[in-house]
Amino acid sequence: YLIVTFSMAVMVLVGVNIIAGRFHGLVYFGHFLPSGCPFALYPLIIPIEFISYVFRVVSLSVRLFANMMAGHTLLAVLAGFGYTMAVGTSTDLFFHHPAPIFVVFVLVFLETAVAIIQSYVFTILTCMYLDEAINLH
Repeated sequence: YLIVTFSMAVMVLVGVNIIAGRFHGLVYFGHFLPSGCPFALYPLIIPIEFISYVFRVVSLSVRLFANMMAGHTLLAVLAGFGYTMAVGTSTDLFFHHPAPIFVVFVLVFLETAVAIIQSYVFTILTCMYLDEAINLH
């Protein structure tokens, strides 16, 4: 569900902000203003940086959700197709051509690999955000 990944990403954002506040206080808000930026651009740059900072939550949650949902949907469609081919045909086809069922079993392992990779990406991005909060540019 999207709400699960979204809530995890919100917890990451809240945790990063708490840690940044404890380490740096109000100085952390200087993160929204790149160094060397002309004063005239402050009203434009600060909202853009704030929006990009908040959209980290959307990026984390949608990336994880979309990859997991795509894999689950593909697996459900192909499992239904394999089951229909295996059961809906004669027993001769089921015993001589088990390829559709074999493809489903292979895709289960691929789906597991995608889940592991996406959780790794979520964790690495969380660590990068924490590093950015602890070590200001």
